Amino acid sequence: MNSDDRSNSTLLIVDGTAVAYRAFYAIAGLTTSSGQPTNAVFGFVRMFRQLGRLLQPSHRVVVFDGGLPAERVEKCPEYKAQRTPMPDDLRSQFAPIEEYLAQAQIPVVRVLGQEADDVMASMSVAAQQLGMSVAMATSDKDLFQLVTDRVCIVSPSKALDKMGPNEVFEKTGVWPDKIVDWQSLTGDAVDNISGVPGIGPKTAARLVQDFGSVEQLLARIQEVQPERIRLLLETHQDLIRRNMGLMKLRVDLTEYPPWEAMRTTPEDPLRLTPFFEKLDLHSLAEELKQGGPPLAAPSRPKRQKPTPNSQELFLFDPDKM
Repeated sequence: MNSDDRSNSTLLIVDGTAVAYRAFYAIAGLTTSSGQPTNAVFGFVRMFRQLGRLLQPSHRVVVFDGGLPAERVEKCPEYKAQRTPMPDDLRSQFAPIEEYLAQAQIPVVRVLGQEADDVMASMSVAAQQLGMSVAMATSDKDLFQLVTDRVCIVSPSKALDKMGPNEVFEKTGVWPDKIVDWQSLTGDAVDNISGVPGIGPKTAARLVQDFGSVEQLLARIQEVQPERIRLLLETHQDLIRRNMGLMKLRVDLTEYPPWEAMRTTPEDPLRLTPFFEKLDLHSLAEELKQGGPPLAAPSRPKRQKPTPNSQELFLFDPDKM
């Protein structure tokens, strides 16, 4: 990429796992005539196209979870342990989702032993260093900590709400660079990370605002009022420090494709139409001709052969590099 066009470049990073989950539960009962579930595939493609139309990115990439990091599980054995297994009907759709991405020439990244948000954080920081703007499509609030004037979060929902620094502050009561401090006090129920009992989001935000950081809060803990809050903090200092380490995303991962491989290219009907037709996703095939978003999930699918396995994608195992 030439330095001259970096300031006008926008990288769209899609949290593929989160978008697939959301699509699966948002659209019910969509299958091929042979009974193969396709609701997550349909919703994923539709969301990806809508993001492209909204953001007009010069580059795009999809990141999938590659497993739980051993260091987080070691610090917190209960980390995400409460989550129910992925439904079989969703798991079976990741192969066709990845095949769509391959046919659309959209790079996929999955780093074994790393969560998607750490990879997204690393790519976001690297892109900013090149002068690019970044949009991250995700429902993971852990990524709030990455938001800047040049990095926004887009909710993968019908509204496609964009969140910049002001929106993060309105939602949490702290600025993005203090999200880790705030979360170290509140914990994260979604990830099964306990916070300080008795300290909710508003109290946590006030403490971070008053003391500037958790480090300063613990250093000046005798100044905390009321006494009830001070005693809670004193009792749970180890928990707070542990949470700081858990909540901080990695920004040093480098296992992703070259930037040029992420450059946006037009969808090719010759590659994608047969793929959509074999999954009975006729409205998505029609969209290639019409250039507009599908308005509803397709109905009365025609009988087609089952989808083959996923095509080649970027897959990295740090232990083998």
